Amino acid sequence: SKVNAAVYQDVLEHFMLPAADQIYGDADFIFQQDLAPAHSAKATSTWFKDHGIPVLNWPANSPDLNPIENLWGIVKRKMRYARPNNAEELKATIRATWALITPEQCHRLIDSMPRRIAAVIQAKGAPTKY
Repeated sequence: SKVNAAVYQDVLEHFMLPAADQIYGDADFIFQQDLAPAHSAKATSTWFKDHGIPVLNWPANSPDLNPIENLWGIVKRKMRYARPNNAEELKATIRATWALITPEQCHRLIDSMPRRIAAVIQAKGAPTKY
C-alpha cells in the first residue's frame, strides 16, 4: 500500500520502537529519516515528540547518505534475476533476499559514513562517488 503518515507511524510503532528498545535500551539515540511526505507530516512530527524521540534535521536538497539506500541496492542486485509472478511472490522474494544481508555488510556501511561525509564536504554538497 501507499505509505502515508498513518501507515508510517504504524511501522514506527510496531517495528522501530521495539528494535530501538532492543538495540539502545534506555540510552539516547537520534532517529534519521529523509523528507518523504509521510516522514515530514505534522502528525508524524507529533508522534516523535509524543514518544520523546529526537529526529535529525535533514536538509531538503541533501546528498543521500542514508545507508539504507545501499542496502536496498544490495537487495535489488541480488534479485536481478528473480521473476516473481505476483505481488505475494515479490514480497516473499524481497523478504528472503533482505534476510541474506549480513550484519557485517551493515557494519561496513556504517563504518563508511565518515568517508562519505568527508567526500560530501570536500565536494561542497555536489555529487560524490557515494
